[in-house]
Amino acid sequence: MARRVVITGLGLVTPLGVGVNHSWTRLLAGESGLVTTINRGDNRFDSIPNKVAGFVPEGPEGIAKGLWNSSEWLERGDERRMGRYTQFAMSAARQALEDADFMAPTEQDKLRTGICFGTGIGNIEDTYDSVISFEKNGYRKVSPLMVPRMLLNMAVGFISMKYGFKGPNHSVTTACTTGVHSIGDASRFIKFGDADIMVAGGAEACISPYSLAGFARAKSLSTSFNDNPIAASRPFDKDRNGFVMGEGAGAVILEELNHALDRGAKIYGEVVGYGLSGDAHHITAPPPDGDGIFRSMKSAIAQAGIPPEAVDYINAHATSTPLGDAAENQAIRRLLLKGVESGESSILQTGHQKLAASEVNVSSTKGATGHLLGAAGAIETVFTILAMRDGVLPPTINLDQLDESPDFDCNYVPNVAQKHEVAYALSNSSGFGGTNATLCVARDVLL
Repeated sequence: MARRVVITGLGLVTPLGVGVNHSWTRLLAGESGLVTTINRGDNRFDSIPNKVAGFVPEGPEGIAKGLWNSSEWLERGDERRMGRYTQFAMSAARQALEDADFMAPTEQDKLRTGICFGTGIGNIEDTYDSVISFEKNGYRKVSPLMVPRMLLNMAVGFISMKYGFKGPNHSVTTACTTGVHSIGDASRFIKFGDADIMVAGGAEACISPYSLAGFARAKSLSTSFNDNPIAASRPFDKDRNGFVMGEGAGAVILEELNHALDRGAKIYGEVVGYGLSGDAHHITAPPPDGDGIFRSMKSAIAQAGIPPEAVDYINAHATSTPLGDAAENQAIRRLLLKGVESGESSILQTGHQKLAASEVNVSSTKGATGHLLGAAGAIETVFTILAMRDGVLPPTINLDQLDESPDFDCNYVPNVAQKHEVAYALSNSSGFGGTNATLCVARDVLL
């Protein structure tokens, strides 16, 4: 029998706050973590048409107030050795391990505990600073710590060294799908016997004038709400015009079911499906029908062995771009709605009855957090698990006027959280290069 994978710990660092409770409480309250880039002491932001970003809030009070204080998470000298995205990963991982009440006390535990953590871009400012330093001052002014601060697998390396975990040591970088791929890949390491416990997630700290300039030149970023930052990210809204970049990290502890039961672990739910696909269409734009994300969702629920109508909630990738939100919406409708023909033989269970539009519950938490690129899928998976735990659908904030297309006819949970029992949920992610992934999680673990 295949090994089953459950979720036993959660950790978050987001623009809404540091710590799961801070981020989740503010999300359900319909609050935003987005702020202006103006007056941040860096005039390089001034020439960029986008003036909004989702910075992790900072302050000396630290996690007690939901604020980032690196001294709470790092040991002496770590801040110099670690890029900012690695620091966020260390925090989220520690939170998740403490939540799971697991620190691998024996050598055998350490051998059977692994890490699968990724980032899309990492800490781009380090690269920029090193290049400038070399160009201005030459070789001897390049920091000997440049490479470890830049490498995209260093979060995994530092987590491993911190806790002595000697199992799979794996890093994912698949643009904005990184977080979901990390968790999905980690679940397979457990499923196929490579580990009993995995620390999995994604981290990102790429807000800089350089990265914002690049995305702005690609016309990916919101520019219409610079004078009202909290309104800038508005998935599914008719006035959406681009995403808002955010930073942070999300982590989960995945555990083989019997291992979790044997040690009396708290279990949030089970990873029952993981689907992946490629668009083979365009480096930045999805196909209008959302075929790639449709196929990843379809694969995830087929793996779970459930019909479409069993899905109670979808945490959408929806980043607040006109093309992306519309394509994913088409994919969701094709998968779940009555009267929408897939045009191909189904790999799902036969005899199912699809849903009416009002029964399809979809929201995008990016309205509150912005788009955290490689960390997005991990953070949104945590939000999805919390939605199952608490029986509540997190809102899509800033959804004031739904896209005028008649195809936007589902329940997108506009602006206010909704009470709703969630037994099965999907979390979607897509990324540049045409990569897609979906996790299917179940609330009840049937023994």
